Amino acid sequence: MATKTVTAKKTAPAKKDASAKKTTSKSSKAPAKQDAATDLKDFFEDALKDIYWAEKALTKALPKMEKNATHPELKKAIATHLEETQVHVKRLEECFKSLGLKPEAKKCDAMQGLLDEGKSIMEETKPGAIRDVGIIAASQKVEHYEIATYGSLAAYAKVLKEKTCLNNFLTTLKEEKNCDALLSKIADTALNTKAK
Repeated sequence: MATKTVTAKKTAPAKKDASAKKTTSKSSKAPAKQDAATDLKDFFEDALKDIYWAEKALTKALPKMEKNATHPELKKAIATHLEETQVHVKRLEECFKSLGLKPEAKKCDAMQGLLDEGKSIMEETKPGAIRDVGIIAASQKVEHYEIATYGSLAAYAKVLKEKTCLNNFLTTLKEEKNCDALLSKIADTALNTKAK
């Protein structure tokens, strides 16, 4: 009787999934710019320049939004917020002064993107309830950005013991939250159902 010899079939090593790439590598780190912030004070001052640009840009954008809005409550809310925004600019200038710095604006790409989106909404909607709803949506995105920014700036000012800046940021933060709540109220009570 002959015995059968069974040999184990060699299998090729499993191929590595090409999509499973290493997620961390030295090359994934962003290179630091020459003037990159090295401590919280530098980061704070940079963020201050950023929001200063953003608030100044808003003083130019809000009149266009008011002109394009049709609902009286929305027009009034935008006009009121324009006045507040002009005060926000002055408060930021006070903060620069308290830090011994000259007010300086640094382009805020985030705000520029939000303002561009708002402009597109106005161009892509017909005047009336739909455009008003779009203006509110765009405005609230701006408010949420400002709320996040002023919240962070207040936290930095507290750590850095910059009392003038802290008080100004907290006052502005409260106004931004109030504006956001007012926009929600206008949308909920006057516009969203009209836009159906």
